[in-house]
Amino acid sequence: MSNLSLEKMSNEYYDVLKELGNIGAGNATTALAQMIGSKVDMTVPQVKLLEFYELGGLMGGEEQIMAGISLSVEGDITGSIMFLLKQEAAKHLINQLMPGMGDPESLDFSEMELSALRELGNIIAGAYLNSLASLTNLLIYPSVPDLAIDMAGAILSIPAIQFGTIGDHILLIQTQFIDDECIEGYFILLPDLDSYGKILGSLGIVT
Repeated sequence: MSNLSLEKMSNEYYDVLKELGNIGAGNATTALAQMIGSKVDMTVPQVKLLEFYELGGLMGGEEQIMAGISLSVEGDITGSIMFLLKQEAAKHLINQLMPGMGDPESLDFSEMELSALRELGNIIAGAYLNSLASLTNLLIYPSVPDLAIDMAGAILSIPAIQFGTIGDHILLIQTQFIDDECIEGYFILLPDLDSYGKILGSLGIVT
């Protein structure tokens, strides 16, 4: 399926990917609620096929400070998944997980806060990948998560370079988690094109 192009993807393919995004984000929300021990609601995710240069603006500008957790994906499909959220949202989640930490007035993150954030991202992205594996019956192995606190443009430049060779379009799942605050989260799914074919093929959409 190496001839499958994201730019030329039909509405049928796109609808399936949107549904995968919905289910994955729902599982991630459940995992987040269990981890912080609090009820978490979720808005209906917005699933968009975008060009890389559009991402920074959608997240509040390329200079917006973000926390980005990325995991490489291996097994039946290869690529990576990223989960990004704004600095204030990251602080809020840390405080929910470890009351007394995650001072929203502080721009810095302690080692303990970084460790907690890495684990949060690992659980959230892992839940997303687990739902993808269950739906497709594909074996998917995530790596140990990498964490970066930086401007959105800097964080996004890494996958842009890594995946620029297979096309300029990526799948973005934008959702809001709501406990006592509204937290905007961004999943970026970056399988290689062969893996898109395997995902759709496993669901009987392409052969």
